Amino acid sequence: MKIAFFEIENWEADYIRKNFQFPISNFQPEFYEGKLDKDNLPQERDFEIISVFVGSSVSGEVINAFPSLKLITTRSTGFDHIDLKTAKEKNISVAYVPGYGDNTVAEFAFGLILTLSRKIYEAADRLKETCSFSLEGLRGFDLAGKTIGVVGTGRIGRHVIKIAKGFEMNIVASDVKPDENFAKEAGFKYIPFEELLAVSDVISLHVPNVASTNHLINSQNINKIKKGAILINTSRGAVVETAVLIKALNDGILGGAGLDVLEEEGAISDEKQLVLYGHPEEHNLKTVIQNHVLIDMKNVIVTPHNAFNTSEALRRILNNDLENIKSFSEKGVPTHKISA
Repeated sequence: MKIAFFEIENWEADYIRKNFQFPISNFQPEFYEGKLDKDNLPQERDFEIISVFVGSSVSGEVINAFPSLKLITTRSTGFDHIDLKTAKEKNISVAYVPGYGDNTVAEFAFGLILTLSRKIYEAADRLKETCSFSLEGLRGFDLAGKTIGVVGTGRIGRHVIKIAKGFEMNIVASDVKPDENFAKEAGFKYIPFEELLAVSDVISLHVPNVASTNHLINSQNINKIKKGAILINTSRGAVVETAVLIKALNDGILGGAGLDVLEEEGAISDEKQLVLYGHPEEHNLKTVIQNHVLIDMKNVIVTPHNAFNTSEALRRILNNDLENIKSFSEKGVPTHKISA
């Protein structure tokens, strides 16, 4: 069985070779450091299984380039970089990693919150650049007693709630499927989304990018946000409408934003490719420019989709990915199958 792993570092390849100890007939792994997309296809394409990460774009064109393909696994919780419709039409199974960095991403979200609430980046940068120990303009605010609104109470959202309790914050949450038992146990309450926007000093987003959450924060509800609130997004960039976010930050509706994800972040990370060849059918160039505006704003912290990036989380990702492959090879169904 021929398997290709894309976006793989050397230590990951070594880890897979060492830990792939279950029987697969003629197991032949190939490892590629680069991402997989229609402009980065390997010469060899007779793979039955491909494993990708979030930097890859497994479009219909890519899927059709692998005639023997039976399984696509993504080493991530999100799977909007895979064309599920084409995979279903070709009877190709798709698998994902449902949970690997629940505490990891939640901890990072609070890193962003603290960076903004206590102006940590601004203070450190000023000291490095000017050697000034002046406190002017560096006054922050306590988290204790403030209200955090957690949008999405899945695995990561639950960890955010637990951490918020430690900071003695008031907690409200919004979810399409409220878990009242967990709310009672953790000591918070569910409220409607727009009410959450109105009462929260900190809004933290933990939802997937699906049709119902695309531009969840938009021009219709941005003015309902409590003036001066901080917005944290460690989920998916498209959950927030970029142009609206910039206006809200510029007009003082939002006091700041901590963003580990951006709309069109893939285009930003490979701008040379975009300029040379262009992908107008895939990328909104206006949003790419708006992202640069966000990055340069003083009340915004942008990180490069790094919330997942710990040694422990990456090992959990690989273990889950290998389990999906093992289950598919033995039973014909991956452990964590995506239903298109």
